Amino acid sequence: MTPELQAKLDKLVNDNKVFVFMKGSKLMPQCGFSNNMVQILSTLGVPFETFDVLSDPEVRQGIKEYSNWPTIPQLYVDGQLVGGSDIAIEMYNNGELQQMLEVALAS
Repeated sequence: MTPELQAKLDKLVNDNKVFVFMKGSKLMPQCGFSNNMVQILSTLGVPFETFDVLSDPEVRQGIKEYSNWPTIPQLYVDGQLVGGSDIAIEMYNNGELQQMLEVALAS
């Protein structure tokens, strides 16, 4: 990974309390897993930003190396990788995600 890409990913992840690397945008998700992520965060009513990995092949591949996570979407809260769609759904269903987001947004 180039230092420039590392810096770009660091900035995206750290400049936003809640950030999702996904296929498409929060207004128009381009895959079911990305749509699940948007629906969960929208249901919880938290502000979040996204990056469309389909718009940038370098980011699409680089984020997998950056996070050591093989799939998209990827949810970051307070600069830390939470996980993908399955993990977000599980955490949403057991209440963990809402708690994590409340803490992050209060800080």
